[in-house]
Amino acid sequence: MNRYQWLVWMPRSNAGWLGVFAAVLLGGYALHWSAQGAQMSWQDLLAGLPQIADFISRTIPPDLDVLSRLVTPALETIQIALWGTLLAALIAAPLSLLAAGNLHMPWPLHQGARQLFNLIRSVNELILALIFVSAVGLGPFPGVLALALHGVGMLGKFFAESIEEIDAGPIEALQATGARPLQVIVFGVLPQVLTAWIAVVLYRFEVNLRSATVLGMVGAGGLGFELLSSLKLFKYQESATCIIVIAVMVIAADLLSSRLRRLIQQGART
Repeated sequence: MNRYQWLVWMPRSNAGWLGVFAAVLLGGYALHWSAQGAQMSWQDLLAGLPQIADFISRTIPPDLDVLSRLVTPALETIQIALWGTLLAALIAAPLSLLAAGNLHMPWPLHQGARQLFNLIRSVNELILALIFVSAVGLGPFPGVLALALHGVGMLGKFFAESIEEIDAGPIEALQATGARPLQVIVFGVLPQVLTAWIAVVLYRFEVNLRSATVLGMVGAGGLGFELLSSLKLFKYQESATCIIVIAVMVIAADLLSSRLRRLIQQGART
């Protein structure tokens, strides 16, 4: 947008300016109402800064002697995120074909898939992990199940939206030649969405890696269990080491997935 294009968005009449003024007032009231409900208090935050500083001072220097003990939980966290992402993608892919509006699936199947995605996304991974821990016991497996189930809702939504944005020309051409629905999907839909799907799956892996560290706090294995144990025992220097390891893992995953996404996009252009 150049320096003149913003003029297009300016109201052209008094009624337009009144609408803008009313929208600003409504937005301001909504922010004030939500701040009251959230009990936001900057005074309490300022009063609590010494306690935050005291906690940080207790974590310095990090206890690097526990690094060798954290190798196995760190690998376990990666394994939880990897399998949670893979299972979610495998389940979400076929369901997203039902949820996409432009593929003209039967109405009950279409709405059922869309509402299933909404239902799954509404339940937090921690709650799902608690349910699976009670079902299959402690360990990394309930973490995998929690991330996979929640990931179905998230990936399914993104997959369906990417299908709805594809060019309808190849699909209509295949249908005109008498191609079967499965052939239309394989040769008309998947080639157009595969690059976007892979990018979303890589991003979801990053999210799952962060989430897997938290799921360990409810008994789902990984670094989260070690972090919670050190906090309960007031071993804050060990906690700092756990946090450093988690941060390094997340940064490494972000760099790797960003590199892979660029390579995939370059390959799609060529």
